[in-house]
Amino acid sequence: MKIKFSIVALFIYATTSLNAQEIKGSKFGKGLFNIVGQDSSWTMKVGLRFQILSEAGWDIQDGNLINPNSDFSIRRSRLKFEGFAYSPKLEYKLELGLSNNDISGASVYTSNAPRYILDAVVKWNFYKNFTLWAGQTKLPGNRERVISSGNMQFVDRSLLNSRFNIDRDMGIQLHHHFNLSKSFVVKEIVAISQGEGRNITTGNIGGHQYTTRLELLPFGEFAGEGDYSGSDLKRETTPKLSLAASYDYNNNAVKTRSNQGSYMVIDDGDGLFETNINTLFIDAMFKYNGFSFMGEYAKRDAKDPYAKNSDGSLTGSEVQVGNGLNLQAGYLFKSNWEVSGRYTNIELDKTITGKGAENQYTLGVSKYIVGHKLKVQSDISYLDVANSTNQLLYRLQFDIHF
Repeated sequence: MKIKFSIVALFIYATTSLNAQEIKGSKFGKGLFNIVGQDSSWTMKVGLRFQILSEAGWDIQDGNLINPNSDFSIRRSRLKFEGFAYSPKLEYKLELGLSNNDISGASVYTSNAPRYILDAVVKWNFYKNFTLWAGQTKLPGNRERVISSGNMQFVDRSLLNSRFNIDRDMGIQLHHHFNLSKSFVVKEIVAISQGEGRNITTGNIGGHQYTTRLELLPFGEFAGEGDYSGSDLKRETTPKLSLAASYDYNNNAVKTRSNQGSYMVIDDGDGLFETNINTLFIDAMFKYNGFSFMGEYAKRDAKDPYAKNSDGSLTGSEVQVGNGLNLQAGYLFKSNWEVSGRYTNIELDKTITGKGAENQYTLGVSKYIVGHKLKVQSDISYLDVANSTNQLLYRLQFDIHF
């Protein structure tokens, strides 16, 4: 209740304190409103977005659809604040999750409290092309995860992302970029983080997490940061390509998916199993004249994937080691309708995880009314699971950003 009261209080303050700052109305999709300090020493843009999702699924047996199920939900609901403080070189971002999906995951490690905070980060451009980030935000992992959930090409991210992504964490990041030539851009990121994910309140249980990322853009920057946005909404007039690789090392990790997944509890809750986990991502984004392609490969391994009690007996938990491949492409017509397709392959180590290979085929259709800020998306997916029941899933989602 305290955080909800604080949000309401902020809106009241922002809309009544006209003597202290200037409030400017924004265009649709550019934030609810912008606040500028009276002396222009700070700014704040307030944004709101939500996604309404409808989905229906079936199991497939002997060519027949069985066990139908359906669901309606607010998939995401976000409130975002961003701007600069004191100097344009010191930016900040605060993003709060309001839907059940956004705040789920409460545990003893988060003080049994909802995980409201998604991002709380400051970005200090302290020297030329060097920017230091500090706080909680997305780690520089796979491209699909770093792309905002509001800028996706499909209704939701792929199975590769759900199995391998390293999501958000608390720590510091150093971002840098330079030009090899007039058009060839190189971007580098290094990060040190806590290693247990977002909103952890009990401290760093295991070791730290170290992440590096290198990006090569041989044909220059994408229009409108399109290398981190699904679909070619800007209709690039010349081919644009980004090639990238990320490596993540989580020292003494205590979760089944590096800093994600479930805790590997040992000795009936008296401790946690620790092991070193490595995750590699290789990805690419290409766009030209309405056509877009994104490909990702992920691989995860661990020093010891089997969680063990202090006496050496197995706990039943194991690190989700294996690899995944995701390929997706789409074409945006001038009417702003897009047709897209996606293929995802997941192969976790069956000996360790007991899970068979998964292949998912997805066909999507989207209508962009005001780009990603106002759109309707639908897709249908066929999931082929080795030695298990195959599934069919249909989804329809409405997305609006203020």
